[in-house]
Amino acid sequence: MLAANTLTTHISGKRAGLEAVSNERGVIAALALDQRGILKKAIAQAKGVADVPDACVTEFKEQVTETLAQHVSAILLDPEFGLPATRFCNDKGLFLAYERSCYDAAPPRMPLLYEAWSVRRLKHQAGADCIKVLLHYTPFEKPEINQQKKIWVQRIGDECRANDIPFVLEILGYGAAGDDERGLAYAKQKPQMVALSVEEFSTDDYSVDLLKIEVPVNMKFVPGTTLFCGEEGYTIREAQESFRKIDSVSTKPYVYLSAGVTNQQFVETLQFAIESGSRFNGVLCGRASWQDGVAIYAKKGSKALQQWLVTEGIENVSRINRLLQGACPWSEKLEFSAPA
Repeated sequence: MLAANTLTTHISGKRAGLEAVSNERGVIAALALDQRGILKKAIAQAKGVADVPDACVTEFKEQVTETLAQHVSAILLDPEFGLPATRFCNDKGLFLAYERSCYDAAPPRMPLLYEAWSVRRLKHQAGADCIKVLLHYTPFEKPEINQQKKIWVQRIGDECRANDIPFVLEILGYGAAGDDERGLAYAKQKPQMVALSVEEFSTDDYSVDLLKIEVPVNMKFVPGTTLFCGEEGYTIREAQESFRKIDSVSTKPYVYLSAGVTNQQFVETLQFAIESGSRFNGVLCGRASWQDGVAIYAKKGSKALQQWLVTEGIENVSRINRLLQGACPWSEKLEFSAPA
């Protein structure tokens, strides 16, 4: 009887977490708002000051959550600035970030966790439906560095499995040799970088339930798109094949992140992914939804931000949601079963 109860809990806990963050079609249409240092700097820059109080970041997250949560399936927040915003989640699903932000660190950007939090605390005290961690990773890094990162991911996978909650791994590539991550050479390397990373962390060694990934090409180097900068990195056919390649190497569901591009750029990218035959399972989209509101909040205050959110902010989310009709339910790729 005890074994049967344990089995039921194992199956229902992770499944329930993913269902909580999905829409009625089983697609993840989520808003990412776990930015920390990046968001604080953006507000300060827009204000023309060196720094702003933490309360500004928290207030921004609260306002965005209160208005946009009702238009998405879930929201991703952080325990550093974002917990007060969870009361505005409108009964939608909640992803919580477990890692400390290291965007500003020099490569290899070794990952760190919050010392004051654990998966158990994020689930039971903060109400997380899913645990998310960000890993800066490239398969072209020194083997000893990547070995440390892989072990780190395994530990978190074990912790999530022990607490029966979905483990969401966000993977961001970087230039291991100091390459310009916006340049052509890095762009040509990106399809293989993303595919190899997805293939690695799709294995059962890591207990990952959902991958949050970059699109596998830099769209500004794809000719024939409105984003094309004039310098070709791949043919259209090669770019399309890069999207399909992800499905051939991934055994886990995955969602796309927006990587700081504009709403128009992200919408066109998603359209290209759909036309390429990508069987992605949704989005965890951040700045492409709300970044234009940062300057408005910084310069004109919370009332002006609210006016922007109920017009432009909601429309940004709606444009993305309409394209998610082309996404696939995560249940097509993920089955929950008892441990052997």
